Amino acid sequence: MAKRVFFSFHYDDVKTFRANVVRNHSLLKEVGTAGFFDASIWEDAELHGADSVKRLINSNLINTSVTCVLIGSEIWRRRWVRYEILKSYDRGNKLFGIHINSIRDKNGQTFAKGPNPFDSLGFYINSQGELRNYQDNDGAGWKTYNDLTPTTRSFDRKFWDKGYTLSEWVPCYDWVTDGGYNNFAKWVENAK
Repeated sequence: MAKRVFFSFHYDDVKTFRANVVRNHSLLKEVGTAGFFDASIWEDAELHGADSVKRLINSNLINTSVTCVLIGSEIWRRRWVRYEILKSYDRGNKLFGIHINSIRDKNGQTFAKGPNPFDSLGFYINSQGELRNYQDNDGAGWKTYNDLTPTTRSFDRKFWDKGYTLSEWVPCYDWVTDGGYNNFAKWVENAK
């Protein structure tokens, strides 16, 4: 069965065409081969107020089961990408990331891998097995993430009384070196 994929990305990576290489790669293949439907947001989120942006993101996450984060140079800094990632995790979407800086941009350039956004997002599970708040690190240290209050859930005892970054739970791939064109559907199926 095909899964609906929500793509999270920095708008600058659309302008340089790297994000679109991933988002549109299935158009070059047989219909249905990739096994996903595109449920991305195209509007520039910064033109809206915070509540409007959250509603827009939340409505675009409806009926998706997987979130694919396209990792460029600056995505880890983007407020609404952080929200998309944590909201996806909170609602139970499977997550994975794809480094896209190895894809040639519209000028034929490639770039070094950008920082993994999952390294700067996390949570702490208390001694009762509860996740009370999300955490983020904007480069100045860890702090409580205020754009989203977690949904109540309980965790297995082995996870109690510990902090985690999402990178401990979420796989990441490189589009070029890991053969994204041929492996994307498998990555969707294996997302955690």
